[in-house]
Amino acid sequence: MRIGIVILPDQRWSVARHRWRQADEWGFDHAWTYDHLGWRDLVDGPWFDSMGTLTAAATVTSRIRLGTLVASPNFRHPAAFARQVTALDDVSDGRVLLGIGAGGIGFDSAVLGGETLPPRRRVDRFGEFTELLDAILRQDGTTWRGDWFAAVDARNNPGCVQRPRVPFVVAANGPRSMRLAARFGQGWVTIGNGGDDLDAWWAGIAETVARFDSVLEAEGRDLAGLDRYLSLDAAPVFSLSSAEFFADQVGRAAELGFTDVITHWPRESSWYAGDEAILADVANRLLPELRGQCGHG
Repeated sequence: MRIGIVILPDQRWSVARHRWRQADEWGFDHAWTYDHLGWRDLVDGPWFDSMGTLTAAATVTSRIRLGTLVASPNFRHPAAFARQVTALDDVSDGRVLLGIGAGGIGFDSAVLGGETLPPRRRVDRFGEFTELLDAILRQDGTTWRGDWFAAVDARNNPGCVQRPRVPFVVAANGPRSMRLAARFGQGWVTIGNGGDDLDAWWAGIAETVARFDSVLEAEGRDLAGLDRYLSLDAAPVFSLSSAEFFADQVGRAAELGFTDVITHWPRESSWYAGDEAILADVANRLLPELRGQCGHG
């Protein structure tokens, strides 16, 4: 089991620098940040760009993998985004994990003045976004046109450090997005389908895993061929409520075949409110043991 952590981009770099460096030194396998222009009620507070944050994080870390959780076509175009991804992969010396998803509703979908799309059209757009981003990152001189995106002789020189491109970790809960994960993903990430009861949430996760297995089989993809990421804090209880609770949640994820879990750096209030001392306890006392638990990978 690999264990990752999200560090929200809501602190000035003078504060955030320590967190990214500490996650690296503690031995977390991957560290992520949200790729939003603003997020939920935190939109009224400080918020910084994900790619700038990850590039800075690459310069103060040495081994931890770095990723977006998740980038979406809400405000990104594959031709421009491919250049940013290539630069980040270069600065980090090949440590990028690119989380991508369809994009939700809210600030990101409204701030540019466009219409808020229903789920089916968001997935339509996501399919084009993923296919075109894949093409540009793999080859130089991509010309492509769809209903949502187009590119004319889009360049990728010198290409990614990771070949043939950075790994895609595709966020998917529904069948169409799952098929995109099966086609383009080196990893799959899920948050489940919500719920106020912890056991019901885990039951929903088990159902989601079963659906994903069925999609992989239908697409002819090896069930063990993708890494499987679970965002633990989509559950109704914060994963770092205590060290023991965190260990229990990691164990439940391993039983369902997940290869990776992701928690969040505790905040003082609101989303992911918690105690940094519990994070330190997990990192210093439990992390080596928890990483020994295995999912599919």
